[in-house]
Amino acid sequence: MTMAMTSEGAERLARKRLWVAVALAGTIALGLLSRRYPLPGILAEYTGDALYASAAFAGLSLLFAGARTRSLAITAFVLSASVEFSQLLNWSFLNDLRSTLFGRLVLGSGFKWADMVAYSLGAMAAAAVDLALRKRRVRMT
Repeated sequence: MTMAMTSEGAERLARKRLWVAVALAGTIALGLLSRRYPLPGILAEYTGDALYASAAFAGLSLLFAGARTRSLAITAFVLSASVEFSQLLNWSFLNDLRSTLFGRLVLGSGFKWADMVAYSLGAMAAAAVDLALRKRRVRMT
């Protein structure tokens, strides 16, 4: 038996944009801190990349509050991977942009296959948190 979701039910399941914006700001702050104060070992290299994909997930959630978690996670990974692959391009305008602090933070500076693992883990972690929080919110209502 399937039931059409009422607008009230859809609103309950949609992400609250204020909290998503707070999560995005927090993720960006953590990402910047991870570059300034790196964690030990392998975490130093990949924490920022995982947080990059998590920030992409949050940004997409902000734009598409009612989207499925799986779609957001896949899109966040593809977006992050696309930025990583763009680092293989040696176009002068991209190089000029990457030479700025903003460009380096947003576009990165060197392609690494291992970053794909970090992006996938970041997108999956963001999706897991999203699902847990949304499930909790539905239970509370």
